[in-house]
Amino acid sequence: MIKYIYSIAILSFIVSCQNGNQENKALETNPAAEGFNSVESDSMAISIADRVMEAMGSRTAWDTTDVFQWTFFGRRTHTWDKENQSVQISVPGQNMEYQVNLSDMTGTVVKGGVSYTESDSISHYLEQARRMWINDSYWLFMPFKLKDSGVRLKHVGTDTTLAGEISDLLEMTFSEVGITPDNKYIIYVDQGDHLVKLWDFYTSATDSLPRFQSTWLNYQRYGDLQLSGGAINGNNAISNIKTGDQLRSVFK
Repeated sequence: MIKYIYSIAILSFIVSCQNGNQENKALETNPAAEGFNSVESDSMAISIADRVMEAMGSRTAWDTTDVFQWTFFGRRTHTWDKENQSVQISVPGQNMEYQVNLSDMTGTVVKGGVSYTESDSISHYLEQARRMWINDSYWLFMPFKLKDSGVRLKHVGTDTTLAGEISDLLEMTFSEVGITPDNKYIIYVDQGDHLVKLWDFYTSATDSLPRFQSTWLNYQRYGDLQLSGGAINGNNAISNIKTGDQLRSVFK
């Protein structure tokens, strides 16, 4: 009996070490951003977030893909140089062009081919551009940002998507970060392929019902990454997705 108990203890120790090694490997391959609220997040949610990153192409692929372009609801087109933290935004309906360095908030604003020259006006419009980029990029890149600074992540159960896919539900809330820190998301992660398939958006974390749902379907590969443009009420949120260093040519 003693020998049997000893064997069970050894086996438990081995399994524990293996689980620990898997957790450590996840931390190494997908480290959280500085300021991620790990204290108020749970280990299962963090593990699911790591699987999402791997399913989307891997953390290495995300880190090494530097330039993206996309159009948000047909209204405006972003070209984002992630490596240099610069974004160029074209808004045809307003005949506006913005180019802003997101690190130091310098840049240019052009309307109808004429550049703004007053510093107050430039600062005002560059801040508008930054807010556009924050909002519009989240619709495309949220699955890569589950362990961002200020994020709290909790596993809150399972449910099925509109297509009947069994999914883990992640609740994402925020700690005084971003331009809308009171928002909440319930994110549906398909248990089969570990991709985000649906999100519920709550204006306030205390709201009992979501403001809207958006589906994340028709994933396609762009370089080494898988991306979905999402859809709300059947309308594509993001279109004309592109990646590649050749996109840097839009920066003057």
